[in-house]
Amino acid sequence: MSRTQGRHRISRRTKIATGGLALAIAVGGIVVATTTGNTGEASADEANPAFFVDILKVQPNQFDPRPVYGASTGTFTVDCGRNENGHFNPDNFIAQPGVRNGAQHLHDYVGNLSTNADSNNKSLVKAGTTCRNGDKSAYFWPVVRIDTGEEEKNEPAKKPDGDRAQADQEAKTVQVACPDVASKLTDVPDQAMAEVDGNLDQLDTQTDEANQRIAATQGQGGANFVQNAILNPLKDRRAAILDRIATIIARFAPKPQDLGGLAPCAPKPGKDTGTPTPPPSTSAPGGALPGQDENNELPGNDGKILRPQKVQITFRGSPVGKVVAMPKFLRVLYGDAKVSTNGPANARASWTCTGFENRVTDKYPICPQNSKVKRIHTFPSCWDGKNTDSANHRTHIVFPDQFGQCAKGFKAVPQLQISLTYDIPHDIQVKKQYKVDAFPQEKHNPGSDHDDFANVMSQRIMNGLVNCVNRGRTCRA
Repeated sequence: MSRTQGRHRISRRTKIATGGLALAIAVGGIVVATTTGNTGEASADEANPAFFVDILKVQPNQFDPRPVYGASTGTFTVDCGRNENGHFNPDNFIAQPGVRNGAQHLHDYVGNLSTNADSNNKSLVKAGTTCRNGDKSAYFWPVVRIDTGEEEKNEPAKKPDGDRAQADQEAKTVQVACPDVASKLTDVPDQAMAEVDGNLDQLDTQTDEANQRIAATQGQGGANFVQNAILNPLKDRRAAILDRIATIIARFAPKPQDLGGLAPCAPKPGKDTGTPTPPPSTSAPGGALPGQDENNELPGNDGKILRPQKVQITFRGSPVGKVVAMPKFLRVLYGDAKVSTNGPANARASWTCTGFENRVTDKYPICPQNSKVKRIHTFPSCWDGKNTDSANHRTHIVFPDQFGQCAKGFKAVPQLQISLTYDIPHDIQVKKQYKVDAFPQEKHNPGSDHDDFANVMSQRIMNGLVNCVNRGRTCRA
């Protein structure tokens, strides 16, 4: 008989509670009275049946704004795989930096190979990536599980120890902080793209070389060594490249102004996680929480991890005009992992079925036969033009209004949309035996679905992305 068919549903913790109850009956009735009230709590790992809905009962509710003249209608899709390498951990370096198991639920990761609680800008840049085009950005979301109440062994998680050690070492060294250039290039002409991209690559290479030299000469030469021996020459080299970029663009379009002001770089000591944020709170002493076991199961989050059948990562333009480049190391959140605590303000309805993408719900969908469960995460795309992060990780980048317009003082950047498609057997859907990992207090509320993104693209990749969507093209990388 199949694991997912015809068996009585009973969770592992319910089994433990049932055994304890039998023992209590043998000892005496008074104990029974004090334990029977906890049996429902013992099986709290199951998703509440009220969290499910037939997608056919959800009315169409998704309508994109009509593009106006001059809109950026292109798309740029990145292939970063489906987490085939088993990169799982219960960390969140954006919302809970430095706290291991700060998420209290497992995340699927694609893109950057080193992502964990201790990740910082330096460690992310040095890491490899699963993205075919070399994009080192970090993309991560909570896993989906099938939970039939049986013991099922998950694939082993990627061991993070080496990555944590690298991130810890990087956090102790000085790095070069250089102004972002791609976000200042509003509209590079097609004829200039190849040359501009080559020069943007040179800027990134120069920054990497400066960081390597700082690391190799740490503690040498006195207090002004880094400034005199590394940063001042770097400024001169950057100024020459920036002047060359402006000249290349000027052959085909108005010459960009004030690029020379982007030449100076500065030393930035210590751990760099974007804009400084308040220390994360934790319910356990020492800033750590119990981690997952050898089967990637955490308290309250168990069952068989289901890798997405398809992951689509697409950046879109703006329906009301051109977009500008995202700055490197921009952090962006989608949804709210603690919706029951924080309220619905930042929560987003994410769930749908293939073929019914115009019907999105905050409940787990039960799809028709031959239709698959799908999560669609459309991120905020109006950037304040200054910060890569903010204290609440939200006010520096917000959603446009219903017409696609950004508020005054905000700039439209490419809008990230991540779509995750799952091949969940229809009988599992009908039996309501799938769920998303969540904080314990959420009890697998589908409204707590969320997604995280940190931009670690090279200047060249970001410039190509912006050019693609602003030109109305369909690009795949």
